[in-house]
Amino acid sequence: MMHIPRLRNLPLPELSLIGVTMIWGVTFLIVHIAVEYTGALLLVGLRFLIAGILAAILAGRHLRQVTRLELLAGLSIGASLFIGYGLQSYGLQTVESSMSAFLTALYVPLVPLLQWALFRKAPALFSWIGIGLAFAGLLLISGGSAGHLRMSTGEIATLGGTIGIALEIMLIGYFAPHVDSRRVTAIQLLAVALFCFLSMPIAGVEWPEFSWIWVGAVIGLGAASAMIQLVMNWAQKTVSPTRATVIYAGEPVWAGIVGRIAGERLGPFALIGGALIVMGVLISELRPTWKSRTDRRAAT
Repeated sequence: MMHIPRLRNLPLPELSLIGVTMIWGVTFLIVHIAVEYTGALLLVGLRFLIAGILAAILAGRHLRQVTRLELLAGLSIGASLFIGYGLQSYGLQTVESSMSAFLTALYVPLVPLLQWALFRKAPALFSWIGIGLAFAGLLLISGGSAGHLRMSTGEIATLGGTIGIALEIMLIGYFAPHVDSRRVTAIQLLAVALFCFLSMPIAGVEWPEFSWIWVGAVIGLGAASAMIQLVMNWAQKTVSPTRATVIYAGEPVWAGIVGRIAGERLGPFALIGGALIVMGVLISELRPTWKSRTDRRAAT
């Protein structure tokens, strides 16, 4: 049997992650609308600049005590966020928000694969099952068969962003116990903005015409990003990366609900593929009850 904790028994850090996951799901539709009026790099840069300023204000005088490790952590996490959100926002120019959310959810089964590649830590059996289900879901979403993917440029970019988000989760889990979350959050958010603004001349990005749609979206996304990153960095001091990713699995569900309300209509195969991805996310992280008991006995 799988051990699934009841909501009322969850501690505050886990409840907080559930809350930001709901907000995270809503942001997909906001970005999908905003990128019709401005480029992805500018949108992400302004979004994280506002978020970084808000985080820096909240950190206040604590920023003066920043350490080299915290600077390294902030820049490293910021680089992964730049890759993740930059490519995700670029993909949302042509990919529906609910589709983007399901593709982004693939970062969860990607985490054990990256851990295997980087740290030689082989995935467990349930991780392999989850990876298989997630890949099957990806095939259905992309309209592929027999192991062949037929994906658009936007979908490929979204998958690239998924790798960046997987790296972000791994890096947060690695650094969180050793750094001050307030300082690292401010640094990583401002780092994303810096990377975006440095990349704009290379990509030939120009400022768009003024519109309250993209300006309002930038302000709202910036505030949401600051809160999401602050909560993630704070909560993952006590919530393991594995448990956090199980909670984050709800993000595409919320995005799908919001997208549906907004008029998006995914085909039946895409919906089945999305369901398989969510199932793969959950199965890859949940452990059987007997395994949990064994781990607890080993720790005593």
